[in-house]
Amino acid sequence: MSAASPTAARLAPGAIAVAFALASVYILWGSTYLAIRFALESYPPFLLGAIRMFIAGALMYAVLRWRGTAPPTRKQWRTLWLLSIWMVLLSNGLVNLAETEVSSGLAAIAVASMPLFAGVFAMLRGRHPSRIEWVGLVIGFLGVIWLNAGSALSSSTLGLVCLIVAPIAWAWGSIWSRDQDLPSPFMAASAQMLTGSVWMLGAAAVTGERMSAMPTFEATAAVAYLVVAGSIFGFTAYIWLLHHVRPALATSYAYVNPPIAVLFGALLAGERFSAHDLGAMGVILVGVVIITLAKARAAKAMPMPAKETQA
Repeated sequence: MSAASPTAARLAPGAIAVAFALASVYILWGSTYLAIRFALESYPPFLLGAIRMFIAGALMYAVLRWRGTAPPTRKQWRTLWLLSIWMVLLSNGLVNLAETEVSSGLAAIAVASMPLFAGVFAMLRGRHPSRIEWVGLVIGFLGVIWLNAGSALSSSTLGLVCLIVAPIAWAWGSIWSRDQDLPSPFMAASAQMLTGSVWMLGAAAVTGERMSAMPTFEATAAVAYLVVAGSIFGFTAYIWLLHHVRPALATSYAYVNPPIAVLFGALLAGERFSAHDLGAMGVILVGVVIITLAKARAAKAMPMPAKETQA
């Protein structure tokens, strides 16, 4: 076993820092589903997304430019405009739309299927899953079928369609973006939010959305929470984790957020969940955990070329 380099030792985070970052991603991202529900009491779904993404993207972009981060090139902007259709409009926008008809916890359970679709798209692009990953995919998709077949989700056609398309769009965008020329992660995120806000505004115009009354203080506070806690702090903590811990730990939010969202929905909004809903969530998350651990095991076994860690 080779000794750790001085750079790696210098960048090794403390347990408290990692725990704080994980808690931020788990709690902040897990709570955004309920915050969306509260914001929707006054803001239409696509207009809500446009406001949230524009403010968060503009703030992040301004700070990054002030710190000297290079802006996207013209080619990268074109890629980001396309990518934000999948990662913003068809993911976040459709989750907002779904939550006009289904509970926040149920939306979180459905979105938990995203890593399953990502595994399928990776396979279609030439990456063949291991046997363990196949087990995870099969188990996970059985949970998806179970959820869509008999839960409260099946009683809402709009919610059902939105919560099938949203994780598929996010998964496809995540896999497709790996082969694209993109700026640094923070700059790419801020630019996606900015371009995505334009797509959201266009969707709001096409669907005839408008503010029918002065928004309540509670709904506006929820929008502010989505901007600051969900889009800025949560994403910053996630990127920090990607650079300081193993990917399997950083991406563990995929199976921790849904139970947290269900808990928040039950405690703070009185949402009720059947044994069917919770059973389907358990099966989906088992599949996601198996896939995540299998990928981590494969990555650990694969020799990695030395590279400089980005601060």
